This record gives sequence, structure tokens and C-alpha cells, in this order.
Amino acid sequence: MDTLASMQVYVCVVDTHSFIRAAEVLGVPRSTVSRVIKALESRLGVQLLQRTTRKLSVTADGRRYYEECKRLLTEIATVEASFPGKAARPEGRFKVGMPQSLARHCIIPHIPAFLQRYPELALTLCSSDNVEDIIAQGFDCVIRAGRIEDSTTLVARPLVNFSWQVLAAPDYIAAHGKPQTPDDLENHRAVGYLSHRTGRTTDWFFTLNDGDRVVRMNESLVVDDTDAYIQAGVQGLGLIRIASYLAAPYLHRGALVACMENCVYDLPLSLVYPQNRYLPPAVRAFYDWSRSVLSQPAHYSSVCRAK
Repeated sequence: MDTLASMQVYVCVVDTHSFIRAAEVLGVPRSTVSRVIKALESRLGVQLLQRTTRKLSVTADGRRYYEECKRLLTEIATVEASFPGKAARPEGRFKVGMPQSLARHCIIPHIPAFLQRYPELALTLCSSDNVEDIIAQGFDCVIRAGRIEDSTTLVARPLVNFSWQVLAAPDYIAAHGKPQTPDDLENHRAVGYLSHRTGRTTDWFFTLNDGDRVVRMNESLVVDDTDAYIQAGVQGLGLIRIASYLAAPYLHRGALVACMENCVYDLPLSLVYPQNRYLPPAVRAFYDWSRSVLSQPAHYSSVCRAK
């Protein structure tokens, strides 16, 4: 393996904190990754990594070599991307993460067109909800809901805005009435959505004239799957609160009714990717394509706006 390829392997190992993950990202056997690292250490005459059965850490020499590798690889990629030929076309392995519900309802139905447009891309699409996973898990980019904190290692580019909507089945409204304000929610029950990241059900947020408000709902049922959550709402088991891109088809056919229309809570969808001096062609292509797809009225109700 040549020097540049070895540098790429080493950078991937450091970024993912794992030989196994690096092998998965690069699409090579784990033995190849181990062999490359040993050859690098032998050629340089220094130890780059401290390896134990439970932990992988970078030595001082390894950190300096990592920074130099990143700088050189970035400069090479920047030069190649500046030319309009093959280097500027998206190609190779491309790993994307996003919320499962967004993938299922908005992205996957359009993926055939994306792959047809970029046939040299080998796409891996995963469900992942933690921003911290991006580098460690070897993602090229992820779509995230909510406001992304400023970071020295990540870049967030806005795609579209969406709103959280409170919905109820017609049978539920007939039996319990239709809430109009957050104060009315004290007299209602909701289906709870369990977050595996926090270990608790999610709170409800609303944007009012005097600022944002948080409501902790009385819950009649708790589920941990988006489809089960929506179906529980359709069955009249309680109020639910879902993203507008999920709500539109149920509102259209009357399976669910919108409540508290004046108390929505807007959040952005963003494409997040590792900080670098240039935007890789595949990330640029996916950003433009996904922004176009997510801005289509077929997926978003009128409260969902392109930024």
C-alpha cells in the first residue's frame, strides 16, 4: 500500500477510535488495517497508537503525524476537487445517517433517483440520532433535527424548517374535546415516546408570544417506535406530537386532526458533516439533492419552509 493510502487508513483509525470501525468504513479486512499501521510505525520508527483489549489511544508522535496526514490529504483533495473532471464527481463509499422516520418517509422513496444520478457512489444509509456518532462511526454526513451547537469539528448547513404538530384521532376529539392551548393539556392524555438516548419520554415544546414553553404530558401509553407512536394516535389512545413531514398524509386523509395550530414549535433540519477545508463532492451532491427533496410540498405541509 502506498504512502497516501496508508495515511488515509491511519487517519480513519484515529477518527473512528477503532481498527474494526476503520475496516468497515474503508471496506477492507481488519487484518489489512493492522498490517498498514504496523508498517507505518516500522517505517517512521515511532509508536503511533497505544493498543489494549479495551482502548485505543494516540501517542504524542501519533497525534502529530495524524495532524500532518490530515493537512496533506486535505490539500490533495482540495486540488483534485478544483478540476471539473473525474475528481469532482461523487464516487466511492458514502455513509449517511439520519432519523429513521425521515429516512423511511421522505428519503428512501427518492433514493433510486439519487443513485441513478450518481452511479459511482456506494451508499450506506443508517439510522443514527446522536451528533457525537458522526466521526466515531465513520459517517460522511448526517441529517439532524434541531439546533446544532457550534463546534470546531462539525459543520451544519440548513436544509429546511419543520414544525412539531399536536394531533389527535377524530374519535379522541369526540370523546375528550380538542385542546387549543398548552393550558388545556392538563385535561388530556398523550401517547409517550420513549427516547433510548435519555431513558425517558420526550417533553413537549411550544413557541408562544412570551417565549418557549415545556409541557410534561400525562401518558396513557409509552412506545419507542415512530410508526407505533403514530398508530397509537390514530387508534385514539391519546394525543401525539410529530413532525409536520410525518403528519401531512394522516391529516390529508382525515385519520388525524391538527390541534393547537397557533402553538407550533419550529425546528430546522440540517446536514452535518466533519469540519474540513473543502466540501467533498459526495457531501455537496447529497446536500443539494436532499434539500430539493425535502422542500417538495408532497413531503411537507405549509408550515414546513425551505430556508
